[in-house]
Amino acid sequence: MRKNWILFIASRYIFKGRSSSPVLAVLGIAVGVLALIVIIAVMNGFQLGFIESILEVSSYHLRIEYFPEENVNDLQQIVLSVPGVRAVVPFKEFQALARGRRSGQQAVLVRGLDYNTLNIDRDMAYKLDFEDGFFDIRDKNNILLGSELARRLSLGVGDTVNLYSITGILSTEEEGGHGNFYITGVFRTGYYEYDCSWAFLNMENVPFLDNESDLKLGIKIDNRFNDRHTLEQIRRRLTDYKGLKLTSWRDYNRSFFGALRTEKLFMFILVGLIFIVVGLNIFQAQRRSVLQRREEIGLLRAVGGSKRAVQLVFIIDGAIIGFTGACIGLFIGLSIASNIPDFFTFIERIVNAVLYMINYITSHLGLGMTGHFSVFSPAVFYIKEIPSRILPYEVVIIFMFGFLSSLMAAWIASMKVTKIQPAEVLRNE
Repeated sequence: MRKNWILFIASRYIFKGRSSSPVLAVLGIAVGVLALIVIIAVMNGFQLGFIESILEVSSYHLRIEYFPEENVNDLQQIVLSVPGVRAVVPFKEFQALARGRRSGQQAVLVRGLDYNTLNIDRDMAYKLDFEDGFFDIRDKNNILLGSELARRLSLGVGDTVNLYSITGILSTEEEGGHGNFYITGVFRTGYYEYDCSWAFLNMENVPFLDNESDLKLGIKIDNRFNDRHTLEQIRRRLTDYKGLKLTSWRDYNRSFFGALRTEKLFMFILVGLIFIVVGLNIFQAQRRSVLQRREEIGLLRAVGGSKRAVQLVFIIDGAIIGFTGACIGLFIGLSIASNIPDFFTFIERIVNAVLYMINYITSHLGLGMTGHFSVFSPAVFYIKEIPSRILPYEVVIIFMFGFLSSLMAAWIASMKVTKIQPAEVLRNE
């Protein structure tokens, strides 16, 4: 018997059947794949934005600490010679209190950088979005403030901020621990903690403490996940320098990164429950189809069809349902995830159009009026737009979840075929 009859019968059961179950199953798989792709893409947008702000602005990929300050140039040259190292940035930092026009004050972490840092570290330049002014710390008395910090202090570009050092003595005035700085830029990283409590100034103006370990080297590498290998290479080349401390980005904010990973995993599992529900529906539909077609199955077995061949008919049905639903969900999901701001703008317009009609009706009835709708209002959320990041390997996993859930449900349901005996089914036919 020719084997192409299997695909022919499977397609007829799907496309010529009277039941709406295959259509509902396809829609269920499509909705599951669509929802998971969009949700994970938005979650990636938020999480990777936070992670990149931490790595590119704050902790760097690797760090070197506890070295004599006079060796900084030699260390920079040695580290830059390691394959995969993209930039080496010297910096210092200290805690201070900042005071603006009002009597209130704000705790600030002040980081001292070289005035040419953004030319050395292009990733940091990408993450710093200047709302006003620009990166100008060439003068020792220039300073850059985070956007939320500037707002809290009621300051802007051109104003003067007073800093009171907590950990050392500022070198700008004879009065110990006090200095005035001219604001040349207001930056935004998208990470609230940095925007409300960080400032940058020229490294030559950072207080020099008695401990010479204040100077640190921040290292950027091509692939941050290759940090352990690069760290070992750097360590081997710096064996002549005793007492150095080399650390990786994995050592910073370990609990924060772990929480983000756990949050994403549980979100993946919770949304993935859609596939379990749809899989159960497909299982019940296929099982019902097997029972309804007992006579047809018996006839196919009687004319020479093997148990596995007839079982394959129903498995192919599940594969067609899963593949079709996953493809539809994949196409729509990627379309939405790639245009998240436009999608939410479209939703807002629809909702606001409905609200406008309600307002129009209620205004004539003398009732209260509803307000304007915004999915993510900047007045409530600390974001300008909804971020989205699509990771190819996650898209593949989601697609396979949708496809395999249907295939597995159909395979389990089709096992009922092997128990059908042609002689018993056709005895009274």
